[in-house]
Amino acid sequence: MMSLKRYALLSVSDKSGLAEFAKALQSEFGFTLLSTGGTAKLLAEAQIPVTEVSDYTGFPEMMDGRVKTLHPKIHGGLLARRDLATHMESAEVHGIGMIDMVVVNLYPFEATIVRADVTRDEAIEQIDIGGPSMLRSAAKNHATVTVVCDPNDYTRVLDGLRGDDNRMIELRKELALKVFKRTANYDRAIANYLENSTNETQPNIAELAGFPCELNIVYGQEKVLRYGENPHQHAALYGQFLECFEQLQGKELSFNNIIDISAATYLIGEFQKPTVAILKHTNPCGAASADNLVQAWEQAFATDQQAPFGGIIVVNQTVTEDFAQVVKELFCEVIIAPGFSDGARTVFAKKKNLRLMTLKQGLPADSLREIRSVVGGILVQDRDHRADRMDSWKVVSQRQPTAAEWAAMQFGWKVVKHVKSNAIVYAAAERTLGIGAGQMSRVDSSKIAVWKATEAGLTLNNSIIASDAFFPFPDGLIAAAEAGATAAIQPGGSMRDEAVIAAANERDMAMVFTGMRHFKH
Repeated sequence: MMSLKRYALLSVSDKSGLAEFAKALQSEFGFTLLSTGGTAKLLAEAQIPVTEVSDYTGFPEMMDGRVKTLHPKIHGGLLARRDLATHMESAEVHGIGMIDMVVVNLYPFEATIVRADVTRDEAIEQIDIGGPSMLRSAAKNHATVTVVCDPNDYTRVLDGLRGDDNRMIELRKELALKVFKRTANYDRAIANYLENSTNETQPNIAELAGFPCELNIVYGQEKVLRYGENPHQHAALYGQFLECFEQLQGKELSFNNIIDISAATYLIGEFQKPTVAILKHTNPCGAASADNLVQAWEQAFATDQQAPFGGIIVVNQTVTEDFAQVVKELFCEVIIAPGFSDGARTVFAKKKNLRLMTLKQGLPADSLREIRSVVGGILVQDRDHRADRMDSWKVVSQRQPTAAEWAAMQFGWKVVKHVKSNAIVYAAAERTLGIGAGQMSRVDSSKIAVWKATEAGLTLNNSIIASDAFFPFPDGLIAAAEAGATAAIQPGGSMRDEAVIAAANERDMAMVFTGMRHFKH
């Protein structure tokens, strides 16, 4: 007759908490423990009875440990269906006991390859073969086999064993899913490493730019959202967004809130001086820097006092009570800041639906890339985060910009890169005066910006105009001059640059080419 022993196989690289877990399996639940190498040694030193896998299979470990658990007595004990007589008969004929639990975590491949001095041979030796094989076998047969790949689950497993069968069945399903996610990520890390290190003599240009030939993206689900952009669209959030921000009060974040918060966070990162920006549908409708946030708010809000209704406010300094008192009457969806004083929290607490957000940490590495879905695939690009270098800017007009124009151009250029194309920003030193976004014609964007400034009661006399891309014709620049702008900053690069420069000179305008375009579709 087949042995009635309950076997648990333990073979781990992360040995934290293992001795206590193994002792409970053996003493409380009667498992016979099987193990290998360093894990078996640890258990033996803890005076926990354990059988080496090589003694159990009758086959020695060999080839420096590369072959030790790849044996029918191991995988047969994991894969045999207990409810099929043919499986159990085969097991009995070949002396295969049932292994009801596998506790395995894998060789630390990911931790190995991030070392600066790691060699390819070292990395190869950290590719686990037996571990993933046992995990996958056990996970496939999770109807009767418990599989554990994470030490954080030891307590849950013991609690499950102490509970009823239905509870343990559900836990085994959950743990099996966790295993397949883990092995998928493990294999992906190996594939990416090998892909990046194979053609060392003939580097792939895309690889050097950080774009693998095959892109695998895995993000854990953080939250199912109430709906997407519109109530009839379903949506969920994946990744680390909620780990980056802390919500201090207010309603649950919506799909649109999350997109707006991201846009606002990227924009405010351009500034060091106390700055306020107000956004609507990811576009800034006003921005200003000043000696304090209250002054900055007054100038940012003055740009457009209608669009901010229901928008997003973002600042780069701690929000104090005086700032909260100034903005409290405006209906907005979200306020984002590095922090909020107790006084400010008290003021905003009366607005129960207002979401207060703080950035808990620096932006994660993933924020340096943008991913957008397209028909049949996705597009991946670097985020437009590279700082513009003023020493590469070129004055192309006959007249040099004044100090005030230089300051205004620097400010406007930071803002315009965060405005949807075609983008136009009229600015004075450290504040916006009029913003035109997302029009099919650059002239139309300029007209909207002029109209917005007029509606706000602001003059564009002695302002500058910032354009995210070149002026294809002189008409856009001429319109800016007629509105009162005395200087322009743009990338340059049009076939008609000479005509645009001539138009600037005829109107005594200063003009700077940056050589860098900031389209934002």
